[in-house]
Amino acid sequence: MQEVIQDIDQWQIENDNSIAIATVVQTWGSAPRKEGAKMAVTPRGAMSGSVSGGCVEGAVFEEAVATLETKTGKLLHFGVADETAWDVGLACGGIIELFVEPLNQEIYTFHRQLLTEDKAGAVITIIQGPASKLGQKLAISHQGDTVGSLGTELDTLAITAEKELQRPSRVQLTDEVEVFIDTVRPAPTLVMVGGVHIAIALTNYAKLLGFNTVVVDPRRAFGSEARFPHVDKLIQAWPKKAFADIKLTHETAVALLTHDPKIDDPALEAILDSDLFYIGALGSKKTHVKRVARLQEKGFNTTQIEKIHGPIGLSINARTPEEIALSVMAEIIKVYRG
Repeated sequence: MQEVIQDIDQWQIENDNSIAIATVVQTWGSAPRKEGAKMAVTPRGAMSGSVSGGCVEGAVFEEAVATLETKTGKLLHFGVADETAWDVGLACGGIIELFVEPLNQEIYTFHRQLLTEDKAGAVITIIQGPASKLGQKLAISHQGDTVGSLGTELDTLAITAEKELQRPSRVQLTDEVEVFIDTVRPAPTLVMVGGVHIAIALTNYAKLLGFNTVVVDPRRAFGSEARFPHVDKLIQAWPKKAFADIKLTHETAVALLTHDPKIDDPALEAILDSDLFYIGALGSKKTHVKRVARLQEKGFNTTQIEKIHGPIGLSINARTPEEIALSVMAEIIKVYRG
């Protein structure tokens, strides 16, 4: 939704409220856009966003505009096995299914608020089922707010299913009803322990990819504003004190970069019980073996210790600090995307 908000808002300022939305609900093969990708259109020919990189968007535009007349959503299928595939341009081997529908203003406002306030939640839409229910929506936030309804029983099933998801997905709720759960995740946070040269480059990569960034280092020569003018938050404190002031969630990654047990070990002790999506620690295989032994002596079990990616980063034969930072960021993204 993020990619179409600005244009939808502008159209509504111009009193053009006849807007339809197309959403990718499933792909197979080499389809260029993934689940959750959106395109907004108006009958006067305005378009925003993309659902296929251009290959099927002419056909999708026509179907989306048609829903403004019928006021009913529709599930679309395009694939190379279809006789229309070459006509619409989907000749690359991919298959794509989309749901097109009129914009629901109440749900859009809620969805937009989740994104702008960086909150977690989901918009759940019935994409297959009885005609009377097709296109019905429920929007939820993880703070407990809701808008709309699929029906009491379906709401309960949908909310339960959403809790298990980390990415937009279609889900069969009952024999008759299938929904698309468009998850909204807050911006992830990368906490870097150690204001070393790798962290300078890693902060740049993380911010480019939409992460909030935090650098922790009690050593003022390393964790200084002069070295990190681009970081979102700089904490000049020892890890135990620093992590007491950092909200650690499933959207948080921590990279330990000092290569100094006096700093890295207390940081690990502070975070290993947290629900982080990623923990990585700089150092060779021998260094990591010693790290594991120290943590075992402290009473940490195998399940806790196996959360640590060590040595940190993907193996790309990195040599320079910038290359090492790239390998770390690549591993974080790999884990984040599941």
